[in-house]
Amino acid sequence: MSNMMKQEEMETLRELIKDVDTAMLTTVTEEGLVSRPMKTQEVEFDGDLWFFTKKETNKFEEILNDQDVNVAYAGKSYVSVRGRAEIVEDLNKKKDLWSKAYEKITQTSYDDPNVILIKVKAEAAEYWETGNFVKKVAFMYKRMTGQDSESADVNKTVELDE
Repeated sequence: MSNMMKQEEMETLRELIKDVDTAMLTTVTEEGLVSRPMKTQEVEFDGDLWFFTKKETNKFEEILNDQDVNVAYAGKSYVSVRGRAEIVEDLNKKKDLWSKAYEKITQTSYDDPNVILIKVKAEAAEYWETGNFVKKVAFMYKRMTGQDSESADVNKTVELDE
């Protein structure tokens, strides 16, 4: 995949998820899949998604055991992002992403050693939309990939890994 196409796809996903505050993070457990709502951190999407959590949660243990995750967004569009999660304890990164709202919700601060970040490196995404904007994007995507651009299906899948 060319760098130009990858950049176009990142911009498409950025536009689709930018106004969605809550995502559903799905992890793998011994019993199967588990999803829970997570507050999306307000950062420019560059292929990585960021979430705060605490070490004393099931999702922390689940990610340590299996890094395959899915993140779903529902708003004006529906986006499903497949990726690999990693636990990040970098104090500077936590400080950069921290907000006063999160402090009120968690009753703690970014420098609490129990607070960690989940970084999800997006590998592929699928999105659904019936609005004009996404139909135009789907048309453009088909043109760029040499597919028949006469019809713009409602959902698209983009591969993001290199």
